[in-house]
Amino acid sequence: MHLDIKEIASAFVVLFAIIDITGSIPVIIQEKERKGDLRPFRVALVSFITMTAFLFVGEGILKLFGVDLSSFAVAGSLIIFILALEMILDIQIFKDKSPAEASYIVPLVFPLIAGAGAFTTLLSLRAEFEIINIIIALILNMCFVYFVLKSTKVIEKLLGKSGIYVLRKFFGIILLAISVKLFTSNLDPLLSNLSMFKNIETLKQLLEHVSQNMAGFN
Repeated sequence: MHLDIKEIASAFVVLFAIIDITGSIPVIIQEKERKGDLRPFRVALVSFITMTAFLFVGEGILKLFGVDLSSFAVAGSLIIFILALEMILDIQIFKDKSPAEASYIVPLVFPLIAGAGAFTTLLSLRAEFEIINIIIALILNMCFVYFVLKSTKVIEKLLGKSGIYVLRKFFGIILLAISVKLFTSNLDPLLSNLSMFKNIETLKQLLEHVSQNMAGFN
């Protein structure tokens, strides 16, 4: 494990784009008007704990189901690609069906901050970067989440609706490029593993054939 500023910056940008807390300001304002205090520190802390836990336990869960990290990274890149299309084309593919009467943690922590896209992205990043760099990038993102939740109205006035819209489009394009990079960089190892598996199966069949011939000879 070693600190790498470039990896931290890259992971920060990816997580920042996928969490898209600035693009969620209208939703946050609506929740604040409906429920009052959003408890920014608790929301940021619970989000960090949830995503960090998944970062460490997620791979074990995948192994339990017989899925390797490269396969998950390729699948994750496809989800990130869809999320990027949502941001760029102003369409909604993923539906939020959480009940309105649920706790504030449900719409804010999950799925707004620590959603399926964030979980997928974390494991996809783990296939590329050191864990320590991902955690630092995650901490920086949670600090930004806390700042946004604490001063939502001020940020909305500074950026304006057009500023938030442009920011969403910009990070949508970044996400699109990142999804392509994740797909191409993890596709080769995945295909290599499949090729190796086929070679092992071929060798196994050859050994069985030789064994049967030797038994017939005896």
